Amino acid sequence: MTPAAAGRTLALGVLALSLLAAPPARAADPRPGTGRPAAGTTAAGSAGALPASDPGALLAALRTARAQGAPGAMARLDDDGTVRTTSVGVADRAGRRPLSNEDRFRVGSVTKTFSAVVLLQLADEGRLKLDEPVDTYLPGLLPDDRITVRHVLGHRSGLYDYTNDMFARTVPGFEAVRTKVFTYRQLVDLSLRHPRTNAPGAAYVYSNTNFVVAGMLIEKLTGGPVAAAYERRIIAPLGLRDTFYVHPGTSLPGRYARGYLTPDDAGAPLVDATRQTVSWAQSAGAMVSTTRDLSTFFKAVVGGRLTSAKSLAQMRSWRPAGTDQAYGLGLRRRELPCGVAVFGHTGAVQGYYTYAFTSQDGRRTLTAAATTSNNSAVLTALARTLDAAFCGKRAPRTRGAAPVERFEDVAPQTPLTR
Repeated sequence: MTPAAAGRTLALGVLALSLLAAPPARAADPRPGTGRPAAGTTAAGSAGALPASDPGALLAALRTARAQGAPGAMARLDDDGTVRTTSVGVADRAGRRPLSNEDRFRVGSVTKTFSAVVLLQLADEGRLKLDEPVDTYLPGLLPDDRITVRHVLGHRSGLYDYTNDMFARTVPGFEAVRTKVFTYRQLVDLSLRHPRTNAPGAAYVYSNTNFVVAGMLIEKLTGGPVAAAYERRIIAPLGLRDTFYVHPGTSLPGRYARGYLTPDDAGAPLVDATRQTVSWAQSAGAMVSTTRDLSTFFKAVVGGRLTSAKSLAQMRSWRPAGTDQAYGLGLRRRELPCGVAVFGHTGAVQGYYTYAFTSQDGRRTLTAAATTSNNSAVLTALARTLDAAFCGKRAPRTRGAAPVERFEDVAPQTPLTR
């Protein structure tokens, strides 16, 4: 399953160009109850209306990520079929092999969008109702039968995120669970030791517990493991040749980039976090993929190729989720400084950061990854790849302090220290 040689990325920022077909999306993006386009999409409703991308700024963002502590960083920009890939640094600090966009990597919470898609497909098939309590399908799992499937997929259940405790101390927390295998129920029980963060259906509060519950729903309704559901419903139909659900094994298949965890203590050496079960996340974060496959996946999501139009509209039922961000059902919206809104998901797992986003019509996608985590400077630098891809030279060039990404998808209530 080695990727084809076409589009092979040269290291240290050399751009490789190739042509791919990108099916346009036709789905509208109304805000709930308004009938108006989401913020930032009116002037950029098609790829032709988007500002030209800025490959130089994209490369600069990756170089900044490397300078701030990532051994490697890479990005794939697909602009209506014209593909630019670039990478800097190494895939392996020991062997010094240059990083390439052909390398597989752990995508962390991008897995949540895969889980949401499967559940929405089950809703399309009449096997699931979004506004039905979770306990209808998983009797006795949750202590509050007001928590619905919709609440879980939108991070509005109020279920505490157990990873806040698990990774309060970054490296010791990781080493304690690196090779452990948890059941879904054990992870939910860790959450239920704490009071709920809010009432069901109230404000958005990001919690990995929600998508552990999503995995339990998938397995209950399909009668098989989540890996089989991802494969049959998403991976095989889209031809995602480099995408795998890796659990409870610890090894990434084929050619991959190693991931390095940044310790909390300044100056401490990076920890190679590549080998792990990711059992602490499972259906919330255990997928492995490439920049190419994630681009294909999110084009398919926004293009309505994986769900009905009704379910896609549900995914876009936006609720406020921080400054210039909103969250639907397993899908995030970010409004960029130039006013363009993009749709996708972020991912963080020990050793890796991912940003995977697409334009409203799916004609322009950007997937960027860095091979470290627990580092706000790297996370912020990687976020700037979105500005370069979708705003280009219209992105403001601030001379003062740029906005800093202070939180990630692992232990989301714990601010990063770097």
